[in-house]
Amino acid sequence: MVWLPDPEALRGKVAVVAGATRGAGRGFAAALGEAGATVFCTGRSSVRGSGGSDYDRPETIEETAELVTRLGGTGIAVQVDHLDSDQVRRLAERIRGEYGRIDILINDIWGAERLKGGPADWNTPIWRHRLDDGLRILRLGLDTHLITSHHLLPLLIEEPGGLLVEVTDGTAEFNASSYRISVFYDLAKTAVNRLAFSQGHELQPFGATAVALTPGWLRSEMMLDNFGVREENWREALNPHREDGSPTAPAGFARSESPRYVGRAAAALAADPERGRWNQQSVSSAELAREYGFTDIDGSRPDSWRDL
Repeated sequence: MVWLPDPEALRGKVAVVAGATRGAGRGFAAALGEAGATVFCTGRSSVRGSGGSDYDRPETIEETAELVTRLGGTGIAVQVDHLDSDQVRRLAERIRGEYGRIDILINDIWGAERLKGGPADWNTPIWRHRLDDGLRILRLGLDTHLITSHHLLPLLIEEPGGLLVEVTDGTAEFNASSYRISVFYDLAKTAVNRLAFSQGHELQPFGATAVALTPGWLRSEMMLDNFGVREENWREALNPHREDGSPTAPAGFARSESPRYVGRAAAALAADPERGRWNQQSVSSAELAREYGFTDIDGSRPDSWRDL
């Protein structure tokens, strides 16, 4: 049987996806939209300008908001630099004035994909790593999350049942025993898991839940571009393309996932009246797919973390 989202599962719910321009952020917004939610899509890249984005990319928050609406929700684009406390405070004031609360907060901000570099740059020891780049990774990967929570969590606890999803790379279990690319990247991604744990402790008395969520190997727009494919034909990256007959992407790419998959994981959590059982936990999109039964857009249930 083909799995289909429930278009009424989150009808009337107000969500914020911080960092919704592309990648997992767009996947979260889209999945909440197909469940009927009203979704504030925030980020720096807008039709009004880059807003200081670290990427020179074509995607915009307006495109994401339009996708949310097209899928059955209500998408609202708001240009916000989540390193700017005043901008996030103004976002909170707007939402309080228009809706009075937030039911779902997805803290997906990143923006350091280019700073972390490619495989040739990985495993560079801290004394050889560019310090400015490393500190920028921490600013983009941690300060943004802290600033966003500071200003928006008061709206999440206005009513019991709120859900905070802290998005990272790798489960707490995997990251605890695995070195991740560089000291700076490792610290950013492990810290977000702990951030969900600590915020879950603070949110629990208000009837709210915090969860750390990681996708697997994500077919983001940047990843697809790296391999010269689109979502519609991504498996072609596994066919021989190079002069030596090897594929563009390694074999593990066969178990990659679209951004919608991890988005559906968050939507399933938000629709679960017993979501509090996940409080302070670190989970993957695949783990929640097994629990809730949803699939990726192609009907599959990939699990790249299981392979690792």
